[in-house]
Amino acid sequence: MTALERSWFEEAQQSMHGWDFSHLAGRWQTADLPWDYAALVREHLSADDRWLDIDTGGGELMGRFNHQPALTAVTERWQPNIELLKQTVVKKGITLYPDAAEQLTAVPNSTFDIVTNSHGAMPVKRIAEVLKPGGRFVTQQVGATNNYALSRFFDEHYEPAYPDNQLLTVMAQMQAAGFEILRAEQAYAALSFTDVGAIVYYATVIPWEFPRFDVARMLPKLHQLQSLLAINGRVTTFEDRFMIIARKLARCD
Repeated sequence: MTALERSWFEEAQQSMHGWDFSHLAGRWQTADLPWDYAALVREHLSADDRWLDIDTGGGELMGRFNHQPALTAVTERWQPNIELLKQTVVKKGITLYPDAAEQLTAVPNSTFDIVTNSHGAMPVKRIAEVLKPGGRFVTQQVGATNNYALSRFFDEHYEPAYPDNQLLTVMAQMQAAGFEILRAEQAYAALSFTDVGAIVYYATVIPWEFPRFDVARMLPKLHQLQSLLAINGRVTTFEDRFMIIARKLARCD
């Protein structure tokens, strides 16, 4: 086994805490989207709002908004993240709703002025139910075709794990649940990796896009990527993203 191959196996053994890709700093680059999700949240999040952040990960993004802990609640499905949140945000006074089924089962109805969701599950009907009438919903989602070319490169039989997570489909679901769509956009952003080890790490921590990824089995593919990377110094795929801002109509309560 070569030193390069050993480094790929080591990348596959790395772990991630919360939703933190700092391990890839300087090794990948994503083109800007035509919107700024954080700016959209700040635009719609008022100081006295009761706020729910869905699938908050380790709370990294949620924490950047410095909202009052007593008015903030989060959901999370992954048990390691739940344990992390108990030791961090819960101790600050933020409410945590463990949500293994990603259906907001424990979240009380008609409670929140705003619900946000960055790349989380989308139980649209339940989101409408937990919002107060007139409440806002702000989401940025990973579309069904995210990294499709790279996923198919590794597995010719790959099919998207969430094929219905598309802008038009979700907008229709939201209208049926009683939302007024205020803004909706979709975009594709180039995602470039500057070393194959970074791709190995990325594929390992996102198994729903690379469900059968295994370094030993993928060695020929990885060497092929290494030769392609030598041509222009990077391997590029495309991220599929869409955003929606919506308001719950009064008739939904």
